[in-house]
This record gives sequence, structure tokens and C-alpha cells, in this order.
Amino acid sequence: MKKISRRSFNTKLSQGIAGTAIIGSVGLGYGFSPRKEKKKLGIALVGLGSYSGGQLAPGLQDAEHCYLAGIVTGTPAKEKEWMAKYNIPKKNVYNYENFDSIAKNPDIDIVYVVLPNSMHAEFCIRAAKAGKHVICEKPMAVSVAECDAIINACNEAGVKLSVGYRMQSDPYTNEIKRLVKEKPYGSVRYVSSDAGYISRGNPDQWRLNHALSGGGALMNMGVYSIQSNIYGTGQNPVSVSAQEFSSKPEYFKDTDETITAQMEFPEGVVGNLFTSHNANANRLFVSFEKGWAELNPCHSYGPLSGRTSNGKEIKFPHQSQQKLQMDDFAKHIMLGTTNYAPGEMGKRDMIIVEAIYRSIKEGGKRIPLDLGDMGIVRE
Repeated sequence: MKKISRRSFNTKLSQGIAGTAIIGSVGLGYGFSPRKEKKKLGIALVGLGSYSGGQLAPGLQDAEHCYLAGIVTGTPAKEKEWMAKYNIPKKNVYNYENFDSIAKNPDIDIVYVVLPNSMHAEFCIRAAKAGKHVICEKPMAVSVAECDAIINACNEAGVKLSVGYRMQSDPYTNEIKRLVKEKPYGSVRYVSSDAGYISRGNPDQWRLNHALSGGGALMNMGVYSIQSNIYGTGQNPVSVSAQEFSSKPEYFKDTDETITAQMEFPEGVVGNLFTSHNANANRLFVSFEKGWAELNPCHSYGPLSGRTSNGKEIKFPHQSQQKLQMDDFAKHIMLGTTNYAPGEMGKRDMIIVEAIYRSIKEGGKRIPLDLGDMGIVRE
């Protein structure tokens, strides 16, 4: 498995540090069964970029079942900043070289990997070997093989695994799931999801570097479209066909700019997918036999908005999706409640991603999928 060093990815690519075999069984018992007297589980964020700073850390300040206990960063200035801002003790601060010693720290129950996509597998596996439960930011990895490696490592270590699919804990998402399940408008016949934004500024950002991202719009916003088409039908697709185009090839030199795909679901249900790094798109539309439901905006941090064909507004009080997501996983660990975004869901989505890229490579060819109920969470 090729690895890329987090310390130097902003300046140049270099070989990642080998860490997947450093820790043996240290802390496995603790990682699998946190001390029962704990009322909140401690989370360590690995990677202190904009998502950690702008969404995850603030969400943890209001969480009921978990809290920000530690950080992992390769930037000394960020160590001091975060320690002061969030009252994090020095003993809970790690870098990418001493990360494996987190196994000895009882304050850390969960490691949340928030690194460039190509580094997810390495640090998820190292976290599992350190006996810590794992949240892996989406997409789970850059290949199905890496997803399998993460799942196997967590199973072998006896720790829990979740993917950072914040929308799975969002009330708007769950209202669409309810309409699909209870069928007040009949069965779903068509679903469409659009997810994208206009990428501006630095053309050297890691998301436009295939070695770090594993892909472009599809590996970023496109995962949301895949997710919402699936929960918008309650089923996994049985085939996919896809096309790619670019209107700014001088900017999107290394990754896909815009992708469209057609998804076939069981019983003749059809779906469309659109994702782009060069267009703002943020919508889910579900057409039933006797009506429709729409979320617009759908994938952003909120507040979201929705409506149905009978004139009803879909509306819930705004909450941090990240807070809800991390609380749900903490409850899963402590109380045995549902894991709304298990590793198998992340692997399923990567199977679909690989099929989309294959279809594009083969001129839009229909690619059959044999997913069954893989990754579908039944409550």
C-alpha cells in the first residue's frame, strides 16, 4: 500500500512512514470496551485542516456523548493554538511519527482520521492497531482494496469503525428515509442528486492532486450524490453508466471536473447523478408514484430545506451535523445503538465509484453491480 507523508504533502510528495505494523495488541481490550464509568468518549482528531477546525472541533464542544480529547498534527504552531483554544493537555498532543503511542493514552477512545484521502488507510489501520475506535472521513479510501484493509484491521483489533457520513445523522435525510419506507406517496420511481461547488484559488490544493485525492469531484462531492440516491430509493443500484467532461482542462489537469451517471435500481427504478468541482449543485429529488419530495439545499452543513408535492415544508431545528454524527457513533460504542455509517457502507460506495470510473474509461458502458443489501442500514 503506497503511503504519503502528511508532514510534507503541502510542499512535495514523499514516501509515507511505515506504521501499519508498529503496534501489536497494545490497548486492544481498552479500545473495544471503554471504561464503563466514562460518560463521554474522548476523540482525537488526526489532521487539523479546515474541516477539523471549522466543523468537527466546534461540533465536539456541544456533543453530549463525546468530546475533543486530543489532536494529531505535523505543525507545531497548530499544537499551541489548539491546546490554548480547546484546553488540550500536552500529553494528548501527537505528531505523525509518535502517533502509535496513542495506544497508551486512556483519554483517547476514538481516533477521527481527517487527512487527504490517500492517507486514510494508513492512519485508520494504525489507529485500530493502537486499540482505538475509528472514524474515517469520507471517502473511506482511494480503492476498494484499501477499504477492505481498514475493515479487516478494525475487525482484527476488535474496535468499531464508522465513516464520516454526517448526512446519515441529519434529520432531513432521515425524513426522506421515512417517506421511502412508509410510502405515503407510493413507491419510488425516480431519484436524482446533484452535488458540487466551484473550485477557485490554488490549483495546487490537495483535492486537485490525484496522488493525494484519488480522484476529483466524484471522490469529493460525488460521494454525497451516491449516498443520497441510495437512501432516496432505500436500495443499492444494480448497474451504473457514466460520462465525464471538463470545461476548464487547464485548471483540472489531474482530476475529474464534472461527472454525470445513470444508476439503475431494482424494479426498474432509475436515478441520475451529477457532481462537479466547477458548478454549484446541492439538491435531492425523489419522485414517487403519487408525489415527490425535494431537499434543496441537501448536502451542505445547513440549515437545509425541503418540501413535498402536497405543499408540506420539510423543516427541522438546525443542529451541527458533525455533532449528531459523532454522538451517534459514541452511543453505538457505549450503548450498542445503531452504527449509521459502518465501514461496509464506505466500501460499497467505493465499489460504485470504481464502477463509475470504469464506465467512463470504457466509453459510458453499463457496468453491472452485485451489491445486494451491502451497506444498507436497517433499524
